[in-house]
Amino acid sequence: MPLFKRPDGPPDDPGTQDVAMPPEAAPHAEAYRAGSLEGIPASGRERIERMKQDVARGFFTSDLSINEFLLVKQAGFEPLGLVLGSSIYHIGFQQAMWNQNQELGVLTQAMYHARELAMTRMEEEADQLGADGIVGVRLDIGRYEWGADLAEFIAVGTAVKHRDGELHRAPNGRPFTSDLSGQDFSTLLRSGYRPAGLVMGNCVYHVARQGMMASFRQIGRNLEMPNFTQALYEARELAMGRMQTEAEELQSNGIVGARIVERSHGWGSHVIEFFAIGTAVLTITTDHEIEKPALVLPVTG
Repeated sequence: MPLFKRPDGPPDDPGTQDVAMPPEAAPHAEAYRAGSLEGIPASGRERIERMKQDVARGFFTSDLSINEFLLVKQAGFEPLGLVLGSSIYHIGFQQAMWNQNQELGVLTQAMYHARELAMTRMEEEADQLGADGIVGVRLDIGRYEWGADLAEFIAVGTAVKHRDGELHRAPNGRPFTSDLSGQDFSTLLRSGYRPAGLVMGNCVYHVARQGMMASFRQIGRNLEMPNFTQALYEARELAMGRMQTEAEELQSNGIVGARIVERSHGWGSHVIEFFAIGTAVLTITTDHEIEKPALVLPVTG
């Protein structure tokens, strides 16, 4: 839980002293070690061994819907098993000036690192199965009564392998990850693109509080709140910029399905995490045939 303090001197106008994390201190993905099982408990390693045996006899587990399963197979990929990664993380605290717009670097780093741990462990499980990638990835955060400052970060998806053995891993050697649906994944491949990886960027930001006199001056008036506007604009830009940096590091051509999720995670109304996530894609052919959309009429009532 972040702590706040008042300035020692006369209060400045809220939002006039934006403080952001320097670029070199921004969160970034760690190096991937193929074959590593670090952080996966014994029970998880036993489950991986069972899945290897299941794969050998042609059995799989998947969270894909029926339509997604069939379209993924039609695209040339075979599902291998449901893979997951988890990290229960203690979220620290950080002081912030009550009337100052400021990125909370400690919290930004914690939220990013926890997700990165979960994602990496999911990728390690897929690597053990010999997968080319993971489709339908979900990133969730769970909180439990036995830990007010603890949060579990969970990454879940279906590991897949190309039927003809074509290399579809990301340029950095990691299994590709994607949060696209099975339908979108199939359409992407048919159009001459492939996913390179799930890219993300985040920013935990403290939005300055207004002084009492400023609040009184605004009663009954229609006017923009520039300090709030600038704070939220800055926070979103930081998150989006970091997501784009991850995509560039993957040597991708762009990002599809990008979205920004905003949550306070119980820190209070003036501390918000802006989390940007999307799928970085690579071109696999110069001839991109875009299918014409088809009209579909539902027959249900």
